[in-house]
Amino acid sequence: MKARVSELPDEIAQAKPLKRVHLIQELMDLEAELAKEEETVDISGIESDFISIASEYSDRKGISYAAWREVGVPASVLKAAGVARTRSAG
Repeated sequence: MKARVSELPDEIAQAKPLKRVHLIQELMDLEAELAKEEETVDISGIESDFISIASEYSDRKGISYAAWREVGVPASVLKAAGVARTRSAG
């Protein structure tokens, strides 16, 4: 992607108007994709916050262990949060 981003300005400069707009959009899309890849998320902070509230929230809202697993919450995080496998929804 980075190689393509570096090539595009020269192509844009030489392109006819309609082709230019397509190349500009391609450049914008690639830059956005590269920026997204560079973003970092502090997952440990998010997990810590989740662990501190998950059990109570699950009880209050009737959310089961299986539902959390279905959306990708790791079993180790649910265990640390005290969300039991036997908890049923509703």
